[in-house]
Order: sequence, then C-alpha cells, then structure tokens
Amino acid sequence: MLTSSLGQIESVALAATLPVCHVSEAVHQWFALYTMPQSEQNIRRLLDLRGIESFVPTFEVQRVWRNRQRVKTMRPLFPSYVFVHITNRQRGTVLSSPGALRIIGNSHASLPIPDREIEFLRSETSKRKIEPYLDLIIGNRVRIRSGPMEGLEGVLVEKRNSLRFVLTVAMINQHAAIEMNADELEMIRN
Repeated sequence: MLTSSLGQIESVALAATLPVCHVSEAVHQWFALYTMPQSEQNIRRLLDLRGIESFVPTFEVQRVWRNRQRVKTMRPLFPSYVFVHITNRQRGTVLSSPGALRIIGNSHASLPIPDREIEFLRSETSKRKIEPYLDLIIGNRVRIRSGPMEGLEGVLVEKRNSLRFVLTVAMINQHAAIEMNADELEMIRN
C-alpha cells in the first residue's frame, strides 16, 4: 500500500515538472520552423500557397560588388528560421515542405512563441532599427571572407555605426586600418 502511494506521489511530482503544452486543435500559435540554409523565402512562398501564414523577419544590407556598385539587399534576420502561425493539425503540412527540417521545441512538444514577440518583429519600429547581433567582439582575431582581400587575418579594433568594423591587419610589421562590413568578416576560432 505504501509503495503504491509513493509511486503516485512520484508520478504527480514528475508531471508537475513537465511543461504543459496542451494545444487545442483549432488554436493558431506561432512557432519557429528550422529550415535548410538559404531557403527561408522559398519555404515562406510555398507555405503562403498552402494557405499557412508565415513570416521571415529581414534587415537591409548594403553590399559593394566587385565592380564597386552599391546594392541594397534584404537578408533574413534569423538565418534558417521561418515563423509559422499554425494549428496542431497543420504541423504535418509545414514539415512536409521541401527544405523544412523541424519545428523548434523540446523532447515533449513544440514551443510556441508569444504573439507579442512576432508583433514586435512585424512592427515598423522594428523594421527601421533592427539588425542582427554578430558575435564579433573587439579584440577577437577575424578573417576577411570575401572581396579582394579575402583570406587576410587581423584583430578587430573598433565597431563603428551599424554593421561597420575597423580591422588592423599586420603586414610586414605594419598595421593598416580597414573598414569592412560585418558580413565580410568571420571570427577565427582557436
């Protein structure tokens, strides 16, 4: 008798520690869909054709091509993620989309994203001021990954406005300050 009571207490205690994510079939919630790299917009278009509301937050980047022409492009704020507004029944439709890998969650259930966070990302305030936080930190060794100086290594010494960085490159015991876009740099991991 005592062992069965202890077993019931343990199961109640275990159930209290698990997250409760019982979602009604008809309730639409926002979820983060993890996708193949650089397929966010294709998946968004496909989901729109299937009648599933989706959203890819973007930010504007100004790139300079090899011919020195400046072009503004839109890049995903969160690479490899698409936010989907779905019911529990629509999970299969979303996951069957080419390039869709999984809906973010834990081992028990998918984790919904609060509506207010998606509303903020869709707001005009967010569109004007939002940019990705890059893990490039002053003092880190970095490598130029594109452009005419591709492969040169140096130390990040200053972060200027927006996504501009100044880099010192040791050349024959001399240093030169070079202004680069963040997307042209990669951190060197030791």
